[in-house]
Amino acid sequence: MEMITKVYEFGASAGALEGYIYHREDVDMKTLPNWIGHLRTAYGLFPENVLKQIQPSIDQTLGRALRSLVSLLGEEHELLSSVKAMTKGPIPDSPDAFQKRKWFEE
Repeated sequence: MEMITKVYEFGASAGALEGYIYHREDVDMKTLPNWIGHLRTAYGLFPENVLKQIQPSIDQTLGRALRSLVSLLGEEHELLSSVKAMTKGPIPDSPDAFQKRKWFEE
């Protein structure tokens, strides 16, 4: 599988997670460990040079997801450490902290 396809599929899954848990209380908690586990596995397979390029976007998407997870699960839940392990830089302050301008609007 081409690297660009892997990056796309990871981003799509991370974004789907973010959207699924965004301001929801009726989350099917049985799906989260598997979903986050798959993201962790995929993240760990990316070469360092690829992560260097996509990490700021990962920090934003999974950072917002992390903020939603804290609201759902509390600060100490074990799933939070799995998501935190995939973030390396600053993360958004809230699940509502979306970019105002997109890369294609510049």
